[in-house]
Amino acid sequence: MENRLRNLKKAMDRKTFSELNFSEEHRKNILEKIKRQDESEETILLAVMQLLAQDRTGFELTKLLRGRGIQKFEENEGFLYTLLHRLEQTGYLQSSWCLETEAKYYQLTDKGRKALRKAEKKQSKKQFVLKELLEW
Repeated sequence: MENRLRNLKKAMDRKTFSELNFSEEHRKNILEKIKRQDESEETILLAVMQLLAQDRTGFELTKLLRGRGIQKFEENEGFLYTLLHRLEQTGYLQSSWCLETEAKYYQLTDKGRKALRKAEKKQSKKQFVLKELLEW
């Protein structure tokens, strides 16, 4: 299978991509736009709450958010933990330590699940619903 993919790539390089040329400046601009993806705090909050439908560690959340394309915290890992702490302080989630793994797990409270259901039902108005969570 791997050999077939290599052959396909070579064929595409020869035919499909032969006329495409990217300058180094163009490459830098593309990479910069990818890095500057505008991820609102509300979008990240919704994703975090959806992922906390199951108990997760901060590390697991980081990997899963990255898998969703959310990169806002990539150069500032404290952002995620600040958000988790804020949600915990407002009663939307709780945390507990697992003695076996020595890891801190986060999970939604009933209040958090109710807010998540409300946000998911009102997708078009999610920014207004989730903004309430961020203002404390």
